[in-house]
Amino acid sequence: MALATNSAAAAAAAAVSGGAASQPRRATAFLPLKRRTISAVHAADPSKNNGPAVPAAAASKASTSAVATPEKPAPQGKWAIDSWKSKKALQLPEYPNQEELDTVLKTIETFPPVVFAGEARHLEERLAEAAMGRAFVLQGGDCAESFKEFHANNIRDTFRILLQMGAVLMFGGQVPVVKVGRMAGQFAKPRSTPFEERDGVKLPSYRGDNVNGDDFTEKSRVPDPQRMIRAYAQSVATLNLLRAFATGGYAAMQRVTQWNLDFMDHSEQGDRYRELAHRVDEALGFMNAAGLTVDHPIMTTTDFWTSHECLLLPYEQALTREDSTSGLFYDCSAHMLWVGERTRQLDGAHVEFLRGVANPLGIKVSDKMNPSDLVKLIDILNPTNKPGRITIITRMGAENMRVKLPHLIRAVRNAGQIVTWITDPMHGNTIKAPCGLKTRPFDSILVSCLQALSCSSFASMHF
Repeated sequence: MALATNSAAAAAAAAVSGGAASQPRRATAFLPLKRRTISAVHAADPSKNNGPAVPAAAASKASTSAVATPEKPAPQGKWAIDSWKSKKALQLPEYPNQEELDTVLKTIETFPPVVFAGEARHLEERLAEAAMGRAFVLQGGDCAESFKEFHANNIRDTFRILLQMGAVLMFGGQVPVVKVGRMAGQFAKPRSTPFEERDGVKLPSYRGDNVNGDDFTEKSRVPDPQRMIRAYAQSVATLNLLRAFATGGYAAMQRVTQWNLDFMDHSEQGDRYRELAHRVDEALGFMNAAGLTVDHPIMTTTDFWTSHECLLLPYEQALTREDSTSGLFYDCSAHMLWVGERTRQLDGAHVEFLRGVANPLGIKVSDKMNPSDLVKLIDILNPTNKPGRITIITRMGAENMRVKLPHLIRAVRNAGQIVTWITDPMHGNTIKAPCGLKTRPFDSILVSCLQALSCSSFASMHF
């Protein structure tokens, strides 16, 4: 996929990022002053190429790029809801009581779905628009949700800042913004090592609240299948509140322009946001005078979708349902699922499971990703090259973006594959502050966004 974006998208990204941390004054120039639409030309769009999409082999011969089109992966066997069990599964916990695990999974299989197949299809349609440059994707939320921090105010504040960022992007880029929350199911955490050691004591690693506890005690670190039931309940409650916010008037456009968060008070970023909000208010006033009043449904509601990493496969399988209208299988734990850096093996269990569900899928990509393997992975997960099916989320930090990213884009473009590109400027730019807390320098976040946009393929942001 190849998107040609103009400076409006970069300006919107810079303006949005300005609300998250201290920003030098030189970035003020990125405030969206001119409203121009994002244009795009897709490598696999027949209407833009005067002919049908070029097959991968033909594209390889015609291209002068140094990146050759890889061989097609071996044909996949017949998929079943549990066929992933025949593959090597990484990052899965070892439960001490198999009988209790089976009982919990059978219980979850009887639970209602968290989301519905039609909603996932709608998101796929919107992501397809973003793949063609006709929309912008904004994805954000916690690295991992927790049971301890589950509170309506936390859900509200995350939802609110996503709406604020979406309003800035929509106003600056003049395209619809697809809002996806990394919420209502983002519990599991992949780990680099299966064990953690402190002061000579070695215990199993914390794998997320739906697996075990973060307290460094032997009892807390034992995988407990009952935690999956609690994770389900919290996901349902979170999504219930999100639906109420999205459709009950809380997301009304006139409210978004009035919101302000405490950390923005008496700051340069707060002043810039209020200036932009004032301009949005002026636009709303004009639309009201033209007859599009603020109580119109399009002004009082918003679409909001959820996503999380597909990591705990027994739980994901238990919430997978066959859609009665299409006959396809959907993982009804979230609208969108992604495969992570540590579980995206071409012959692995996670890829095997995801290739059979019809949800829109994400692929987390770092600077370690081989361009040839990326093309093969996309082909496994989306053999029909369906727009909106695949989103690539790059997370490689500011230092690697300029060097590594173009090779990935070129390989996908040469293969004629239709994908939606998202940049994740938070992961990959992490450093440890003197106090010991992990943080991200704002300049690195901004550089990552601008470098992604300069690659002429990005119309999305993940934080």
